[in-house]
Amino acid sequence: MGAVEVPVLIVGGGGCGLSASNFLSDHGVGHLLVERHADTANVPKAHYLNQRTMAIFRQHGLDGPMTEQGAPLEKFGALRWLTSLGGDRERDGQLIHELDAFGGGSLRERYAEAGPVLPVKLPQVRLEPILRRYAEEQNPGRILFGHEMTGFTDHGDRVTAEVRDRATGETTTVTAQYLLGADGGRTVGQALGVEMQGVHGLLDVTTAYFSADLSPWWQEGTLLTHFLNAYDAGLSSNLIEMGPTWGRHCEEWVLHFPPSDSLDEDVIVPRIRELLGLPQLEVTLHHVTNWTVEALLAERYRVGRVLLAGDSAHRQPPTVGLGLNSGIQDAHNLAWKLAAVLSGRADDSLLDSYEAERRPVCRHNVDWAVSAALHHQMMLDGLGLGPHAPAARRERTFAAFFDGSPLRAVVRERAKEVLDTHRAACHAHDLEMGFAYEDGALVPDGTEAPERAPLRDVYVPTTRPGHLLPHAWLRRDGKRLSTHDLIGATTGFVLLAGPAGQPWCDAAAEVAEKFSVPIATARIGDGAEYADADGRWAAYRGIGDGGAVLVRPDNHVAWRSADAAGNPAEALANALSRILDQKAGSEIHSL
Repeated sequence: MGAVEVPVLIVGGGGCGLSASNFLSDHGVGHLLVERHADTANVPKAHYLNQRTMAIFRQHGLDGPMTEQGAPLEKFGALRWLTSLGGDRERDGQLIHELDAFGGGSLRERYAEAGPVLPVKLPQVRLEPILRRYAEEQNPGRILFGHEMTGFTDHGDRVTAEVRDRATGETTTVTAQYLLGADGGRTVGQALGVEMQGVHGLLDVTTAYFSADLSPWWQEGTLLTHFLNAYDAGLSSNLIEMGPTWGRHCEEWVLHFPPSDSLDEDVIVPRIRELLGLPQLEVTLHHVTNWTVEALLAERYRVGRVLLAGDSAHRQPPTVGLGLNSGIQDAHNLAWKLAAVLSGRADDSLLDSYEAERRPVCRHNVDWAVSAALHHQMMLDGLGLGPHAPAARRERTFAAFFDGSPLRAVVRERAKEVLDTHRAACHAHDLEMGFAYEDGALVPDGTEAPERAPLRDVYVPTTRPGHLLPHAWLRRDGKRLSTHDLIGATTGFVLLAGPAGQPWCDAAAEVAEKFSVPIATARIGDGAEYADADGRWAAYRGIGDGGAVLVRPDNHVAWRSADAAGNPAEALANALSRILDQKAGSEIHSL
């Protein structure tokens, strides 16, 4: 290839990097993606796409194949704790507790009200090929698997990188305006000297990816099943279905369990049978690995012209399912900002808002995942059901739980109340949807954020700047659409005004021309072009009939005015200037 010049070089072709490629293509940003592996993931890895992430994919027209291939909520919306999956011992196959999870069961209506799309279960082994296919269609010849970056230099006004074709050894020099490190922290962050701060060795785990027919024993509708038993204090594990068929006839599975000294098939397959309580089970082992759970956050997300995203910026326990989702949301936050800077519509300082916004959110996500993981272990041990509980106490607890003693009812009720506190991990709707940016590419309006439920299990929609635009169903010309649909897949802003907000819409046209930034407008309410289909927008909008809300391309609120203004064009111009130029401060722009 010799030498290549592109606006953005993406290093890493996993879920985060491929998502960034698709988003940048939609924003019209030229880029090159290089991935050292020859193909996408060959193991399931992350498997839960939360509601916010699915809304992002919907915005970019990617949700269709994910919904088609993934499991719908009715196929995965519960957690269960069992003694084992099967077996003929006295307490085998016994249910300890079950809990609705991630929008399933009793949670479904609440989730359906919060967004135009629901969560989907789709392992990375099936997600990444979808993202790759779309990325290649939009950016042909510039999605290079089997290519690794061997080094790079930030020259201040550009980045140069050496990229090697691993099959041929051919080397290409790539010159880019910006480099996005989405390589899991393997090269880019280390080369920059960025420290990953936190706990590097939280827990060691063995994961086995295998095929087996578990249809006689599997309970349909389960996201994850924890196994706890009285026979061996070391047997604590969890089983997850991985498709491609969802439900009882699922073909592929992942089993997590305490680390094994040997990864040989003749050791791991008997271990799988033992943990499941199915000594005669036919197992086809695809992959097995030992890995370490970490809780880390990069000290910086930007160094010069290099930006970090996904696992390069944060790594956390799989509890709550925040890892991949956070990485995709990193890419979504960053893509429109890169587009605005590269097009000349925004100052380079806009990219500083990426770290200001995403790093605090990801810090909270990492801390929450650690807290949820530790809490799960502590509550099991406290109940006498966990692997760290003394063997005698464990046996007594199981006896009281299953053997019909007079204490059985109270033991079960206590366990239910304690295990229900795990909703901080699996009911964390506010963690998925309610995160907000307090500083960055936004103009605060001095209002306080809604009080967050301690367990983050209640999401409160709001148009306060920094928050996600609330979803509400609208109608126009007989067509039903979400407020989220008013923001397309490109770099445009949207101004949502009340029915008396025409002056704001007129001002938006003036400001859009001045800044060369697309600003669509929509008046919502009685007599306006968009009808509030079910009254939810009126409940969430936070403005009067003459007010307005300015929404960024990533569907986060950038600014709002509670009502009319004496000079709406000046107010809006000043707000947009502060958003697009982080050095602008409170400078007033007159039109």
